[in-house]
Amino acid sequence: MEDGIGRQSAGYTPSVWGDYFIKNQAPISSTTQKTEEWMRERVEELVREVKNLLNNTYEDELQCLELIDSLQRLGVGYHFEEEIDKRLREIHHHNGKIEGNDLQAVALKFRLLRQHGYNVSSDVFNKYKDDEGKFKNNLANNVRGLLSLYEACFLSTHEDDILDEALNFTKHHLQSLSKDDQLDSTLKILISHALELPLHRRIPRLGARYYMRVYEQDKEKRNEIILELAKLDFNLLQLLHHEEARSLSIWWEEIVHDAKFIFSRDRIVECYFWTLTTYFELQY
Repeated sequence: MEDGIGRQSAGYTPSVWGDYFIKNQAPISSTTQKTEEWMRERVEELVREVKNLLNNTYEDELQCLELIDSLQRLGVGYHFEEEIDKRLREIHHHNGKIEGNDLQAVALKFRLLRQHGYNVSSDVFNKYKDDEGKFKNNLANNVRGLLSLYEACFLSTHEDDILDEALNFTKHHLQSLSKDDQLDSTLKILISHALELPLHRRIPRLGARYYMRVYEQDKEKRNEIILELAKLDFNLLQLLHHEEARSLSIWWEEIVHDAKFIFSRDRIVECYFWTLTTYFELQY
């Protein structure tokens, strides 16, 4: 090493979590006051009921799509992966071109199919343009449809110029609607949340906790069975994640104490949290 040149010290600080997970046991939610065993049994019952709901939506495609969307956004879609894949496969094979004029239904169907890897054309949105090739302004009157189209735009590819146009169109109108004091409060919350960060770019686990509150307020779309399932499942996963964080913290404390890693960053809890952004489901 040349004279005058020294090694820089990183100056790593201790983890902000300290020994929190080692000293604190995971609490049962105060909103339920139920045992973990009871919650698991109740979740199994509710899962069976929701599977029946999925099987009884064959006559109403929009209802089926909305149900699938709600389950996924509430973080419980992993319980119904086979049923959801089956229904979307049937919907795509029955009519892969996406027909109909209901903007909400068309945009939601487009987003869910693309989200699950199906090849569907964005040309379906040409029907919502006027003779000048611009999106019709009266689409702004369909708030849920506008919001659905906005979210669908983030499933675009480099060939989907029409979705770039749709994004500019929907964003402009949604920004105006977010300032409308006469608009339904639930819709305003959904719009503000989407404009802040679209669904496709959010961390599913964090999005589920937020959407749970919004879903509970949405009297028009809310299903009590699904809502109860989402709450109980969230609480059970929180218990599991807390216990896993505790086990990792104990393991890490033993390693650090014995090895004395002076220059090693103490970030085991943060690393665990990062894995939950992708694999939060019970089976993982």
